[in-house]
Amino acid sequence: MFETFTENFLTLIENPTSFFALIGVLILILFALYSQRIKFTTKMLINISLMLAMATILQYLRIYHFPQGGSITLGGMIPMLLISFRYGAGVGTLAGFIFGLINLIQDPFILHPIQVLFDYPLPFMAMGLAGFFPRRKILSALLALCGRFLCHFISGVIFFASYAPEEMSPVIYSLAANSTYMVPEIIICLLILKILPVQRLVDAMDRS
Repeated sequence: MFETFTENFLTLIENPTSFFALIGVLILILFALYSQRIKFTTKMLINISLMLAMATILQYLRIYHFPQGGSITLGGMIPMLLISFRYGAGVGTLAGFIFGLINLIQDPFILHPIQVLFDYPLPFMAMGLAGFFPRRKILSALLALCGRFLCHFISGVIFFASYAPEEMSPVIYSLAANSTYMVPEIIICLLILKILPVQRLVDAMDRS
């Protein structure tokens, strides 16, 4: 496992443009957090780490993994949404960036620096959108998940058009390919949010 991690990390380093693009996005996020005067407490860092670990585990609990990429999980984005509900859009965006980086190191697929951004950090940074309307959790979760879908859709249109059948538009192909896993993923996440005592879980992050 360590050897696989090392190989994947080296794959990223061998693409310096992608690496520096990621560094640039991280700097922008940190600058935005600094301008908002957000202070990271020990409790906050522990909660974020726990949610990231939980999201990573849930990513492996796949209901189905599609050959062309993309998986339906058991609410893999719920922990990321909880971070945004509790700490707001800025911290949720940073957590999403870190989670995207974890995904990139675990399974890198690099065609172009912009493709890396749209397939890894940006879709999960979109989870930060849930922090804009923390009291309307279903609506804000839907906004965040649709933001993730949009990032994958754009990547599919621009960078994976060659995979589309000759008679099919890249737009239709990307829409169909990403809908096969993102639509069920969105539905599952929203159903779980309906069932879970979300506000109680968010409040418990203060007491942990």
